[in-house]
Amino acid sequence: MLHHVQLACPAGSEPVSRAFYAGLLGLTETPKPPALAPRGGCWFKGYGLELHLGVETPFAPARKAHPGMLWPDLDGLAERLAAAGHEVTWSDELPGYRRFHTHDPHGNRLEFLTPTAQSS
Repeated sequence: MLHHVQLACPAGSEPVSRAFYAGLLGLTETPKPPALAPRGGCWFKGYGLELHLGVETPFAPARKAHPGMLWPDLDGLAERLAAAGHEVTWSDELPGYRRFHTHDPHGNRLEFLTPTAQSS
């Protein structure tokens, strides 16, 4: 069982990360432990997952590697992302799931999916 997934972010990108992960996705920001807070980045929880964004210098987004996140309202999320200017690419290549890929504001690839009725 996983505790969390970490993605990289550029230094000083916490406000953009918060706007995307808390504001757009609806995750809740959780405080970093005091010993880790000076490193920058931010942590989020929600929908059964914990996601950490850690500052990496030099920064390079994850273009292929990505978290696959089960999401309760896939269509609503896709609509919010598209309305906010994030490209949503649907895929039917994984049997038993509806899913799409997008990128966070830093260019990290993200996958959101939900089981289809026949796979439940």
